[in-house]
Amino acid sequence: MPNPFIQKLALRAHLDAQDIEALRGATCDVTQVDAGRDLSLDGSTPGVAYVILEGFACRYKLVDDGGRSILAYLVPGDGCDLHASLLNRAINSVATLTPCTIASISYQMIKGLAASRPNIFRALWWSVLVDEAVLQEWLVGIGRRSADRQIAHLLCELLTRLQAIGLATEPDYRLPLTQSELADTAGLSNIHLSRVLADLRKAGLIKSGRKSISVPDIRRLQTFAGFDPGYLLLSGPNANPTELGALPGTTGLIR
Repeated sequence: MPNPFIQKLALRAHLDAQDIEALRGATCDVTQVDAGRDLSLDGSTPGVAYVILEGFACRYKLVDDGGRSILAYLVPGDGCDLHASLLNRAINSVATLTPCTIASISYQMIKGLAASRPNIFRALWWSVLVDEAVLQEWLVGIGRRSADRQIAHLLCELLTRLQAIGLATEPDYRLPLTQSELADTAGLSNIHLSRVLADLRKAGLIKSGRKSISVPDIRRLQTFAGFDPGYLLLSGPNANPTELGALPGTTGLIR
C-alpha cells in the first residue's frame, strides 16, 4: 500500500531513493487510534509528532465558553504540526475525527531529516507554506464569503487534497464530516449550518447525512464556490508513485 505521507511530500519537492527510504523508516512506528481521541493537547510537550496515514483528524482550539474552533482538517498524508518540533511544544490540540492509522515521528528524527536531507527539508517547508495558505483561505472564507459558499469552498478543498494522493476519486465518495464539525469549522451555530446544508441540498450541490457528505458534481460545486485550487500548491514535481513503496502494517485507506 502506498505511503500517503511520502506521496504528498513528493508532490512538493523531488525525493530521491535515499529520501524515500529515510521517510519510510521514519514512519514505521504505526498505531491504530479510535475516533474522538486527542493525539496532542495545546501547550503539551509530547516529544513526537504524528502523521495521518488513514482517516481524518483535525487541529483545534478550545474557547472560553468550552466551545471548539476547528483550525484545520488533517487527511491521509498530512503531518500533525511537524514544525512544532522546533518549539518542543504543541501550539494547538489535535484530535481524530474517524478511526485513524498514525505514524509517530520523534522531534529529534524530524530535525535530523531536515538537517541531513535537503530534499526532505524543502518538502517539509513547502508543507508549512501550504498550511499557511490554507489558513489564509479559511480566514477569507469566514470574513468575506457567504456561509453557503464558505462550506462549498471547504468541501472542494478537502476533495482536491484527497484526490492529489489518489483518494476520493469515485463519484459517490462521502466525506466523513458531521454537521457539528462543520459548524465548529465555519464559526456557525448548528442551526445555521443545518440551514446552509439544506440550501446546498436543494440546489443539488451536495448530498448529506448525519455523519457524511457527498458531492454529486464537483465541477458545479467548484463554480458555485468560486474555488481555485492554486493556493494548495499542488504543482510541484511528481515522483513516480511506483517508487514510493508500501508502509508495513497499514490497511486499506478509509473511504
